[in-house]
Amino acid sequence: MATWQIVLFVIFVVLAAAAITLYILGKKAQKKKEEQDAQIAASAQTISMLIIDKKRMKLADAGLPAFILEQTPKLMRRSKMPIVKAKVGPKIMSFICEAEIFDSIPTKKEVKAVVSGLYITSVKGLRGGNEQAPQKKTGFWSRFQQMKKERSSR
Repeated sequence: MATWQIVLFVIFVVLAAAAITLYILGKKAQKKKEEQDAQIAASAQTISMLIIDKKRMKLADAGLPAFILEQTPKLMRRSKMPIVKAKVGPKIMSFICEAEIFDSIPTKKEVKAVVSGLYITSVKGLRGGNEQAPQKKTGFWSRFQQMKKERSSR
């Protein structure tokens, strides 16, 4: 066996081991996520709230309670999270929102939100329904791809 074949074999074995490890870790993370979703769903309640503001910001700047910051992993503390400031009854509170629904939350409107602790999982419009956020402007490359698809379908 030549040396280049040995090198390729070693690289292949290392890549295969990395792929297997990532697969196993992904399965464990998926099970953990499913358990967390079940706990969130069990403690969910519907609350009427007036959305004041929404931003993506670091947890330290969001004005969340100290015990929330202590419980979060260090890597998550530095990353930007979707934060919603809302008036619930007489209190103004900060909530963490799911990234999927963050863009659909209207500001300066009253909504009914399904909340689990300080985590917003879904939102329904209370008066007049939810307005969808305006569509993002498409870039040059996506317009080019769209034109290419239209021409090929003719």
